[in-house]
Amino acid sequence: MSDSGGLSEGIVRELPRLRVDFDAALAEVRGPEDLQEVRSRFVGRKSGELTLLFGRLGRLEGEARREVGRELNAFKQEVESRLEARRVDLEARTRDERLLRERVDVTLPGRMPPVGRRHPLTVVRQELEDIFLSMGYEVYDSFPEIDDDFHCFEALNMPPDHPARDMQDTFYLEGRGKLLRTHTSTGQIRYMLSNPHPPNVRIICPGKVYRRDDDITHSPMFQQVEGLVVGPGITLADLKGTIEAFLHALFGTQYPIRFRSSFFPYTEPSVEADLGCVVCGGKGCRVCKGTGWLEILGSGMVHPAVFEAVNLKLGEVVYDPEEVTGFAFGLGIERVAMMRHGVDDIRLFYGNDLRFLEQFNK
Repeated sequence: MSDSGGLSEGIVRELPRLRVDFDAALAEVRGPEDLQEVRSRFVGRKSGELTLLFGRLGRLEGEARREVGRELNAFKQEVESRLEARRVDLEARTRDERLLRERVDVTLPGRMPPVGRRHPLTVVRQELEDIFLSMGYEVYDSFPEIDDDFHCFEALNMPPDHPARDMQDTFYLEGRGKLLRTHTSTGQIRYMLSNPHPPNVRIICPGKVYRRDDDITHSPMFQQVEGLVVGPGITLADLKGTIEAFLHALFGTQYPIRFRSSFFPYTEPSVEADLGCVVCGGKGCRVCKGTGWLEILGSGMVHPAVFEAVNLKLGEVVYDPEEVTGFAFGLGIERVAMMRHGVDDIRLFYGNDLRFLEQFNK
């Protein structure tokens, strides 16, 4: 009995120490993981400190066993009750924190979704088209990007040995006898061939073209707008007046325009148009290389050989060089955009860098 009494007293003396330890451990709980550690430490099935005390009950006898058992059960119920209360409290706090994070203040102004913008090259192309539409031109862009030698070169007075072909630096499609068009002048030929009656033409041909160029001012793919006017009595004065009206509508009347003699195999005479530098206002700067002028487009009167090539293809004389004349001009859309926005690297337009593209508001 003395051993049983001593054992009983030993178990009872453990309870105050165990209670203090439990209180301290529970106070340090900050999350579900901490709570599980406390549960395992005190009431774990195999090695919980309170569980081990219950294991020593089997060595007690009679009334001592019942009394100590009552005290252990009471403490165990208290421990489990406080563990459950702490669990409920943690869940409530977690829920409240989540609700706080997810709270929506309906009084705040709405967040505007990202709004897409037209590409700056698209804006320029549409402006060019609108100007010429207002001048009575037709937009003709239904001609193929993959073309043949006749439409791209021969019909434009560039036979196989013509040195002007070297200027184009063409992409040929191996084994197909085709090429990627190097200019939208092919649209001129295709339009005249498909619209032989009557021989009065006033069109622009916008579209993509391809050349073996790749640097800050040239791209393997870029966009051009070609213009063609054909009819009786068309003169060089009509060409100059058209270009001046177009460039003033595009850039403003404050910039002067000059014409210089040049050479293109499909026009004679040929002229290039320069615009007063939009950066320095004609004073001279790095962009215009100190000249005060920027080259903007090439043009000229349609060479009689072009009309003859079309007539030969049609099998009849529709565009008689003795009866009709015409003028043609062409400019790069990227060049216009670079001049307008002060961009010095054409590759920026095709790099898909949103930091660059989002600077344009339209």
